[in-house]
Amino acid sequence: MTQKMTLGMALLAITCLASAALADEKRIMVFGDSNSWGWVPQEGIVPTTRYDATTRWPGVMSGALGDGYVVIEEALSARTAATDDPSLGISGAGLNGLDYLPAALASHMPLDLVIIMLGTNDVKPGFNQTPLDISLDVLQLASEVQKSSGVATSYPPAKVLVVAPPPLGKIANVDWLQAMFPEDSVRKSTELAGVLGPLATTAGFAFLDAGAVAKIDGVDGVHMSAGQHAAIGTAVAEKVTDILGQ
Repeated sequence: MTQKMTLGMALLAITCLASAALADEKRIMVFGDSNSWGWVPQEGIVPTTRYDATTRWPGVMSGALGDGYVVIEEALSARTAATDDPSLGISGAGLNGLDYLPAALASHMPLDLVIIMLGTNDVKPGFNQTPLDISLDVLQLASEVQKSSGVATSYPPAKVLVVAPPPLGKIANVDWLQAMFPEDSVRKSTELAGVLGPLATTAGFAFLDAGAVAKIDGVDGVHMSAGQHAAIGTAVAEKVTDILGQ
């Protein structure tokens, strides 16, 4: 056997092994808002920066899961579950998660699991949403994942993990921010998990109450410190392992 043939066979074996490893990878998409994007809390809330990839909770989750998992971050600050919000002027599908989700799913297929953590922005008074309204919107997102198979693909729909975000904290003494999240909005955020959890479970979706493991402790009252990102990332990783069976 020539050296050239031996080299060719070795390269073929490496390619086959790499392909098998890729086939075994679990692909997870995180669909969230600014607390999944990694917004660093500021006294005046803006301008901000973003926690690095290993500090924000999807990155913490990825590190905890280890090899064999690919985590895709689809997070947008101010995103709602299914409500139009033209206030920030985002073009395209805007801030409405339900409008954007189908394209995001198709872009990143194949997917084994989609993690949805939304609802914080939906408590703003201008939307006039109750915790039940918000929960039903989140379940619309979960249902969209269940029926999505991408664009002309044979991939099966992903599994879904619904995560109730931690309730809002003490809103900073900034006029426009307190108008955006008044006391009634803070109250709604504390009630969301108690409504969303039973509905998600009844509908057959895995559920995690992030408020049971972490809290909004940033100076703005809306976003999390690095330590709380770590707490959520670790808890979600444990849940993911249960769901995907590894």
